[in-house]
Amino acid sequence: MENLSLLIAYPIEMEAKSRGRVVVGAKNSRLVKNDKEDVKVCNPKLFISYSWTSQDHEAWVVQLATDLRESGIDVILDKWDLKEGHDAHVFMERMVSDPEIKKVALICDKVYVQKADGRSGGVGTETQIISPEIYTSQAQDKFVAVVKERDDEGKAYLPAYYHSRIYIDFSDAGTAGENFEKLIRWVYEQPLYRKPGLGQKPGFLSEEQRQVSLGTSSRQKRALDAIKNGRGNSDAVTIEYLTTLANELEKFRIDASIDPFDDEVIQNIETFLPYRNEAIELFVNIALYRDSYETHTAIHRFFERLIPYLEQQQNAGSYREWDVDNFKFIVHELFLYALATLIRAERFESANFLMANGYYVSGYSKYSKEPMVPFEVFGQHVKSLEYRNKRLGLRRLSLRADLLEQRSKGSGVEFRYLMQADFILFMRGNLDRPNDQWHWWPETLLYVASQHPGSFEVFARSRSAIYFEKVKILLGVESKDALLPLLEGFRTERQRIPRWEGTSFGPSGLLGFNEIATKP
Repeated sequence: MENLSLLIAYPIEMEAKSRGRVVVGAKNSRLVKNDKEDVKVCNPKLFISYSWTSQDHEAWVVQLATDLRESGIDVILDKWDLKEGHDAHVFMERMVSDPEIKKVALICDKVYVQKADGRSGGVGTETQIISPEIYTSQAQDKFVAVVKERDDEGKAYLPAYYHSRIYIDFSDAGTAGENFEKLIRWVYEQPLYRKPGLGQKPGFLSEEQRQVSLGTSSRQKRALDAIKNGRGNSDAVTIEYLTTLANELEKFRIDASIDPFDDEVIQNIETFLPYRNEAIELFVNIALYRDSYETHTAIHRFFERLIPYLEQQQNAGSYREWDVDNFKFIVHELFLYALATLIRAERFESANFLMANGYYVSGYSKYSKEPMVPFEVFGQHVKSLEYRNKRLGLRRLSLRADLLEQRSKGSGVEFRYLMQADFILFMRGNLDRPNDQWHWWPETLLYVASQHPGSFEVFARSRSAIYFEKVKILLGVESKDALLPLLEGFRTERQRIPRWEGTSFGPSGLLGFNEIATKP
């Protein structure tokens, strides 16, 4: 044999049931459930054709096969599965004759292409099997070339029958990780970019709607590229993006004369959603790749610039408390996501920085008596949503909580992380300022009973005393015992716990207090 073969397929057994759940047991399989059917999906199998060019090349393919198996792909390799006495030709023919084989990868280097085009050796035999399938099959996604080598002019080595097709490039070790992911996605038929489903006719074609462009997208992309690739200008372009977003947010100011005003608030925050998602993506990547004093300071200063949006404009005439409710919702939501992403990535010191350091306000401000205000400034009441709830007879316990929960879908950050951040802000405010006028109202905890019974993740992990030593900075305490006075205050109702009619939560349970630091 001059070639190595790996096998990939998608055997799927489907049994649709109108009621109940079908339980199907099978080795190397998993059960996927949706509303209409239960689908048992076996681990996919891969057939790979390659040339025995050298021992190093063989070792590289064996490693690739091993990595694929570790990624849940059932790789069948001749060195593992083709035994003495087996028919090698039959083994090779399986790539087109076996109906379970849906994928074939061709590892292309100079020797492979020479043998394929010259129809020599095992590669030549496989080429005679593959090429008719390539030319005559209407399916375009069964075969893919994995380019391992390029010629002196930088051109990829590809068999003649494959020249016009798209390949996966493994010739540059620097991009091997990225292209391994491409190979995995190809095998599982889960591409990075999926063609979206057809939606409905855009509303702006049917009725006049205000479109807002902030001009931040290109700056956000530059910041992401710099952060992910560790470029020296990453801090500068991050600050540029955040500064632009803060400045351009003025374009979202609502005309206070619009009636009903609450309708305009809902439309406004919906229009802001793409820009919110841009900011979340930046927060996530900072937490993953560029957590530093410079970046969490940049985030802190960004929120500082947003404070003026939360109050009456200078020289404004008549003013109602809810005139800036859209900004109150937007800024509160952004702050929750910034903290949630840092805590999720266990960037506890950076998360603490956003909570422990006050925010500077200058010039004309209702906060002018105190130039530094705590983080609670970002958690102000949105009165227009309360009015909307009554006006439309919705009978919701908290429209704000509903909106935060609904808008979390598709954000890339699970709602449980928002609830966790919300709870930590609530606890931190009560610990730092028990008698202060500022109090953080954790809107999302309305959902905690139904969506997150038990302690939050960082506190569940804090059963480990070593882990709690890292986590305690989030609460601003030196020990577990420092939480006792506050918890006792909650128990005796000296300290207020938020309630939504009959719905509330228990701080001690969400902390998992009794279990904290009980393990090494």
